[in-house]
Amino acid sequence: MSAHVPGRIAALYDIHGNLPALEAVLEEIGREGVDQIVIGGDVVAGPMPRETLQRLSDIRLPVRCIRGNTDREVASCLRGESIDSVPERYRPIVRWVAQQLRPEDGQRIDGWPGTLRLPMAGTGDVLFCHATPRNDTDVFTRFTPEAPLRSIFAPLEGPLEVSLVVCGHTHMQFDRTIAGTRVVNAGSVGMPYGGSGAYWLLLAPEPRLRHTPYDLARAAERILATAYPQAREFADRNVLEPPSEQAFLDLITGIELR
Repeated sequence: MSAHVPGRIAALYDIHGNLPALEAVLEEIGREGVDQIVIGGDVVAGPMPRETLQRLSDIRLPVRCIRGNTDREVASCLRGESIDSVPERYRPIVRWVAQQLRPEDGQRIDGWPGTLRLPMAGTGDVLFCHATPRNDTDVFTRFTPEAPLRSIFAPLEGPLEVSLVVCGHTHMQFDRTIAGTRVVNAGSVGMPYGGSGAYWLLLAPEPRLRHTPYDLARAAERILATAYPQAREFADRNVLEPPSEQAFLDLITGIELR
């Protein structure tokens, strides 16, 4: 196998500044013989943004990052641009996260592409995107009908064919086929819906949906020790007792692709 074509890739999405969850996943990855790590966006919008970026920098494996919608919003804030497009209740979070970062961190985030296409030994090309290949905000789940998704994923066949699309954004894992293209949601490392712990994806080369338990009580303590504007809510609702799958499905009524 060529040194430039990995055979085992770990895809980590939606970390959201949850450093304890990231640390647990990276410890498990260290035992998996992974060749490369792909970070799928929404990295810093959470209680430990600076520390999370630093931990990613410390990884000795090759790491490639793509930009998520909240990364884009934080980077815009760092540039002094308007964040009026962000829902009002989330603007204090975006501003606080931006204040924790340095200008060079914003430049680093700006340098992350929206999508990433990688060849993989034994599989072929894999396309990594945050939400869908067309943008970083589309919302769909394992229950979303195929009809509104067909035009998004069908072009990935033919001359531009990829063997697999990996996405995130909705914080819930799934593995489905859309218009002949296999689409796998890696889930969320730091803000899962449907169950506690950290969720991620191992391509080995067959996709394997993974779940890593970690010390939730200790993680909550570390989060509460930060100055994050919604530290208590994050600790309670994203670490100790994440929302159920049904609660999330009810929440996205009206914004899911139809």
